[in-house]
Amino acid sequence: MTRFIKVKKENKVAIITIDNPPLNVISKQVFKELGETFTELSNDNETVAVLITGTGDMAFAAGADIKEFPNLMGNPNMKETVKEGHAVFTMIDQFPKPTIAVLNGLTLGGGCELALACDLRVAETQIQIGLPEVKLGLFPGGGGTQRLSRLVGNAKAKEIIFTGDPLDAKEAEKIGLVNKVVEQGSGLAEAKLLASRITRHSLQALSRIKKAINDGSEAKLEEGLELETNLFVEIFQTEDVKEGVSAFLNKRKPSFVHR
Repeated sequence: MTRFIKVKKENKVAIITIDNPPLNVISKQVFKELGETFTELSNDNETVAVLITGTGDMAFAAGADIKEFPNLMGNPNMKETVKEGHAVFTMIDQFPKPTIAVLNGLTLGGGCELALACDLRVAETQIQIGLPEVKLGLFPGGGGTQRLSRLVGNAKAKEIIFTGDPLDAKEAEKIGLVNKVVEQGSGLAEAKLLASRITRHSLQALSRIKKAINDGSEAKLEEGLELETNLFVEIFQTEDVKEGVSAFLNKRKPSFVHR
């Protein structure tokens, strides 16, 4: 039973809500529950895509719980604590199903890092997104320096992290930090619509697409092509590809088993 993470399932989509009002800060317990939730969903054959958002209309997640920071100062086990957070975000990054962050308010610090770990980001017009840690004499320690630079380029990532100033939705969309901007209150509906366009396809194919892009983008082209080749060979051994080809030849909609 989780305290801060709520999960609802509908139409092959799991909707995760961070319920830690008023600002849905990502405390150590929230990290723990996120890890448990994604582990459970990875083994759920009925879930093809995952949406994650925050409760209320003030914040997706407004950062880490700063009240916990004094416990890190002078803590000889601090590195292990940081790596625990990294492990959760890496799990989400490598989660074998498409993930969509629904940004419905402040998306700062650890909240931004959580959004960066997802595959796609739908933002409502009122959001503010950024990594303000430098204003506390810190810098992003949950993967922000790495994932943001890979998404928007080194120079833009440095500008965002050096200044600590948040971006509005339109600017975030302009630089590719978010995929789409929608009106306030319509983010979840838009994300569900996007998810419906994804979940009609084979999870066997979707998971391999994600792996090919994620892993291949960090490799040399020749290595990426080798990875793509191996995954392409794998997909041809699945029941889903047999169903997809048969459906096409017989002019009907495919019915994938997602296993």
